Amino acid sequence: MRPPSYKAIVDEYAAAIRSGALPAGTRLPTHRRLARERRIALATATRVYTELAAAGLVVGEQGRGTFVRTRSGYDGIEPSRALPVPRVADLSFNQPLAPGQGDLLRQALRTLASSGDAEALLRQHPPGGHRHDRAVVARHLLGRGVDTAPENVLLTSGAQQALDCVLRTLTRPGDVLAVDALSYPGVKLLAAAHGLDLAPVPVTTTGPDLDALERLCRARPVRAVYTMPTVHNPLGWVLNRAQRDRLAAIATACGCMLIEDGTYAFLEASPPPPLHALAPEHTCYVAGLSKNVAPGLRFGFAVLPGHLLRAATSSLRSAAWGAPGLVTALATGWLADGTVARLERHRRADAAARQRIAATALAGLDVTAHPASYLVWLGLAEHQRPDRVAAVLAGEGILVSTADAFVTGPHRPRAVRLALATPPLDALAGVLGRLRAAVEAIPP
Repeated sequence: MRPPSYKAIVDEYAAAIRSGALPAGTRLPTHRRLARERRIALATATRVYTELAAAGLVVGEQGRGTFVRTRSGYDGIEPSRALPVPRVADLSFNQPLAPGQGDLLRQALRTLASSGDAEALLRQHPPGGHRHDRAVVARHLLGRGVDTAPENVLLTSGAQQALDCVLRTLTRPGDVLAVDALSYPGVKLLAAAHGLDLAPVPVTTTGPDLDALERLCRARPVRAVYTMPTVHNPLGWVLNRAQRDRLAAIATACGCMLIEDGTYAFLEASPPPPLHALAPEHTCYVAGLSKNVAPGLRFGFAVLPGHLLRAATSSLRSAAWGAPGLVTALATGWLADGTVARLERHRRADAAARQRIAATALAGLDVTAHPASYLVWLGLAEHQRPDRVAAVLAGEGILVSTADAFVTGPHRPRAVRLALATPPLDALAGVLGRLRAAVEAIPP
């Protein structure tokens, strides 16, 4: 009798899981047992579980096995926003707003409406923005240690489009992109869309394993390294000067590009120099105003070496052209008049206060966090699967992100990420206390 194709086995398991015949939490056969029982190769059995995991139906835990996932809808890259109970807090995304920002917006719109040439805001801007707007961003970036000419700045509709533009410019399908083993979920989405081969670099609590990165770059044709050296998402680290020097040296020696994501970098008041300052010809810098100003202000920018500008501009032209004129005028106005700098100072104080609250509320738990970050990486007990924890917390009205959203390699740690910026500051201690009680009450 001919063994079933692996697709048939995938479909069989998927149907059983979706129908409830295999309930959430069921431990599935080991890879070797599945191979033996179904008379397939071990590699084929691994492929079965890989496809089921990609479909969000199972989760593998190192040393424990493969389990049917709790299909709560509250984990993964795009968690459901619906909850079975009234919402208590959203700890899955950072959506910070400072008091009075609505009034700031009203005033800015009145100023734009009364400007001498309001119609100019309705005209088409060149891809990447007008030079005078790019110059405003270039001046702003000097405060981040990024010294660049305006012509090397391209304006985009948010940091995600900036990252997309850089990846379109640097890579082709099949290229190798090195990333931290725990990294920003958006880079995973873009890598999949562009057909890139993600190569995970092991991480520690203080940064990527640079020895492993150097070995990877010498063994494989790595086209680019995506990195967040200042306030990492999700682990919060800030690389020291020696780590940055070595990262720049690896890129220079191996001939690959660095993609430096500075989205959260504003939260660290005095970081070491950015990678762009250490290796400008090998670094593309991306950031935006979603975290330091407002999540709905889709305004970002990419800084690229001169030899990449023509290709990057063409990439923008073929995609979404860049930032709209009205958004650009609003953003550059706030950059020029000091509003962004004031909001950044507020965010830094706010993040530090929230981390102090979290340190008290979560004391004694397995917490990884940086005092300047809005993020907490919460390790779970041996018996606590992240998807199940997310489902339990959803039942308490609390949204969190599971480790799966950030994993780029085969190892899936038992952890959830907590984004601290969204709940009201005076409610955060209560939210975290409720979260802790719910997690600790989960039985073995």
